[in-house]
Amino acid sequence: MRIALACDHGGFRLKESVKEFLMSQGLEVLDFGTFSEDSVDYPDFAIKAIKALLRGEVDRAILMCGTGIGMSIVANRFPGIRAALCHDVYTARMSRLHNDANVLVMGGRVLSPEVAQEMVKVWLTEPFEGGRHERRLRKIEDIERMIKEEVYEASKGVGD
Repeated sequence: MRIALACDHGGFRLKESVKEFLMSQGLEVLDFGTFSEDSVDYPDFAIKAIKALLRGEVDRAILMCGTGIGMSIVANRFPGIRAALCHDVYTARMSRLHNDANVLVMGGRVLSPEVAQEMVKVWLTEPFEGGRHERRLRKIEDIERMIKEEVYEASKGVGD
């Protein structure tokens, strides 16, 4: 399994810990930065990992910033992305079982490396339950299509 990692300065230390853990599990990691605790803008790094996921270069992505909130907002702007901001093992498990989350988001200033590693382990191994949850994901996909169509229709004639 190939995993994309990305963070801002607030998630840098946690990213390094998660990266080490993933590599110790024999997983391939693509690290999209940042590579220090120098202040950066989280959208610049989130987009790199999300694009790699959407292009099929990785199987899943893990994003980190100080709280995880900013990275979560950025990631969920993209159709097909189901980014789950998780705070413990339970929410990480449920993000896979019920939501088929393809992006795990964590806060570097709110989680210990030990808890984050346990969350990652669960998130990578839990399957998607399907069933009634599949119906709900299809509804989300329908919303994405509807919005895309409405934007397209609204843009017709603009700039002519």
